[in-house]
Amino acid sequence: MMRTRPLKVALLGCGVVGSEVARIMTTHADDLAARIGAPVELAGVAVRRPDRVREGIARELITTDATALVKRGDIDVVVEVIGGIEPARTLITTAFEHGASVVSANKALLAQDGAALHAAAEEHGKDLYYEAAVAGAIPLIRPLRESLAGDKVNRVLGIVNGTTNFILDKMDSTGAGYQEALDEATALGYAEADPTADVEGFDAAAKAAILAGIAFHTRVRLDDVYREGMTEVTAADFASAKEMGCTIKLLAICERAEDGASVTARVHPAMIPLTHPLASVRGAYNAVFVESDASGQLMFYGPGAGGSPTASAVLGDLVAVCRNRLSGATGPGESAYAALTVSPMGEVVTRYHISLDVADKPGVLAQVATVFAEHGVSIDTVRQQGKDGEASLVVVTHRASDAALTGTVEALRKLDTVRGVASIMRVEGE
Repeated sequence: MMRTRPLKVALLGCGVVGSEVARIMTTHADDLAARIGAPVELAGVAVRRPDRVREGIARELITTDATALVKRGDIDVVVEVIGGIEPARTLITTAFEHGASVVSANKALLAQDGAALHAAAEEHGKDLYYEAAVAGAIPLIRPLRESLAGDKVNRVLGIVNGTTNFILDKMDSTGAGYQEALDEATALGYAEADPTADVEGFDAAAKAAILAGIAFHTRVRLDDVYREGMTEVTAADFASAKEMGCTIKLLAICERAEDGASVTARVHPAMIPLTHPLASVRGAYNAVFVESDASGQLMFYGPGAGGSPTASAVLGDLVAVCRNRLSGATGPGESAYAALTVSPMGEVVTRYHISLDVADKPGVLAQVATVFAEHGVSIDTVRQQGKDGEASLVVVTHRASDAALTGTVEALRKLDTVRGVASIMRVEGE
C-alpha cells in the first residue's frame, strides 16, 4: 500500500542539473511515487539569483537561504548540486544534523572530504549517495559499491571526462591541433569558458579518488592522485601513436599492486592500443573498464555529463534513498576497512613512448641505449630518422617504474648528442 504523506525534498542549486532534476520530479511524479511507495514533493529550492525565471518551479519554493531550508526539520532528502567545497560541505553536514539524507553530485567535495561526510552520515543514521559525482548517467558507483561487493577489484581504467575525450578524439580523427579542437569543443558547449578543470585533469582526478576509494576499500583523497593534463599533447604525438597502432586518451587509472598491499591512482594522457575497448570511445562520451578476480573484465559506457544524464543519476539515488527512508534503513556507507597504502607515482610501473631530438651522427643510439640500461629501463623498440645533421629518435620501453624513467630522462638531457626531449607518453591498456 502506498503511503499518502509525501517525502519532502530540498534542492540546493537549480542550474543545468538542478533544473532538470526538478523537471523530472514534476513530470514523472506518478512513476516516482509508484517506484518509491510514497509521493515525493519538492519542498524548496535554494538558489543564488532568485529573480531568474525557472519554468515549472513555483515561485514560493525559491529561496536564497539554503541554511534555513536544510534546517527545517521536515525535509527527508537534500539534493545538493551546487558544487564546490563551501557552502556545500556545511550544508550537507547541517542536513544530516537536522534529519535529512543527502544525494550529491559534488565530486570535488567527495574527493576531498568524503571520509568526514560519510562519518557525519553514519553518526546521524542517514544516507549519503553520489552516483552522479562520477560519469554522469553511467551506473558505476552502485555496481562498484554493491554489485561487486563480493569480488576483488584490481584495476579501474577509464575515460571520465567528456570534454577532454571530445578534444582528443577531434585531434585524432581530423589531425587538428589542441587549440583548434578546444575551440570547437567550446563552440559546441562541451568546454567551459575556462576549461582548466577539464584539460588539466582536475575533474578526472577527483573522480579517480572516489573510484579508487570504493574499488579498493581504502580512503583515497584528491591529494593522493597523480595528475597530468593533456594540453601538451600534439598532432605529432597522435602520428606516433598511429604508427604503433594506438590512439591517445586522458585516462583515470586506479590499480592494486601485485602484492595487494598498496594502490595507486593517477590521471594522465596515455597511448592505448586500437584493439582496447576504450580506444573506440568517441566524442564526449565516457567509459570505465573494471578488472576484478571473479567477474573478469567489465565495461561501463555512456554519456558522462550534461543536465539530463546527470539528473538521471541523481533521481536514481533519490529513489534509493527514499525507499530506505520508508523502510527505516540506510544503504551502504563508507567501506575503508582495507586501509591500503596509497603509493606515489614514482612506484607506478608501465610502458613509455619517448621521442628525442638528437644529432644525426654515428654512436648516438649506443649512447642513448647505455643510459636506459644504466637506469634499469629495458628498451622494446627504437626508430630513428635523420636529415641534415638532425634526427628524431623514438624509444618504446618495456615496463618500468616512473622513478626509473624520470632518472633516465634526466640523464639523457645531459648528453651532448641529445638536443631535447620532444615528448614522453605512457602506454597503457596492454
